[in-house]
Amino acid sequence: MTFNGILVGFVLPLLSISMLIIFLRLFRGPSVVDKVIALDLLVIIGISIVAVYAVLFDQPMIIDISLILALIAFLSTIAFAFFYEKRNKAIK
Repeated sequence: MTFNGILVGFVLPLLSISMLIIFLRLFRGPSVVDKVIALDLLVIIGISIVAVYAVLFDQPMIIDISLILALIAFLSTIAFAFFYEKRNKAIK
């Protein structure tokens, strides 16, 4: 089995199944923190799918898109943590 066959036959279905499970957590998450973590995981899975696409079609320029998505996801998680901590200090 070739490397591209492994990507198409194993990695992409596994990423798709994990994306469906994460969507369930996003919609059923009991708290806002659970939903933010699920959204962050969805971005990570999206980055993984973009990276697999770049490897499959030999497009190294597309990796830049995944780096930008990772930076945005990291900054949004940090911003959420900052505002969540401020809110908890204001309540106490």
